Amino acid sequence: MFCPKYRKPVLQGPVADRLKMLVAVKAHELGITVHMLEVMPDHVHLFVESDPSLAPAKLAAQVKGYTSRVLRQEFRHLRSQLPSLWSRSYYIGSVGHVSEATVRRYIASQKGRS
Repeated sequence: MFCPKYRKPVLQGPVADRLKMLVAVKAHELGITVHMLEVMPDHVHLFVESDPSLAPAKLAAQVKGYTSRVLRQEFRHLRSQLPSLWSRSYYIGSVGHVSEATVRRYIASQKGRS
């Protein structure tokens, strides 16, 4: 899970659609499988499966860096509204303490909430 800077609700409409495409491109490039992706106006839930050799922090940095660069190039209003697209923070959890089904239910329950 990661959020735009100041948790501004900028991930809507064409920005959200393009973000989904960009995450798919980066996932393919990194060789990870995206199981779920929910884009809310002020945060993103991403449930992925990756090779254990890929550090979760590197995965987050790669996805956030790539999507920020492209989105800010394509949507000029993001540059004027925010000094950077994503906040520095993110949350990463692994399936193990909770089941995959629990994670899927949680992400699905967040859709429509803000």
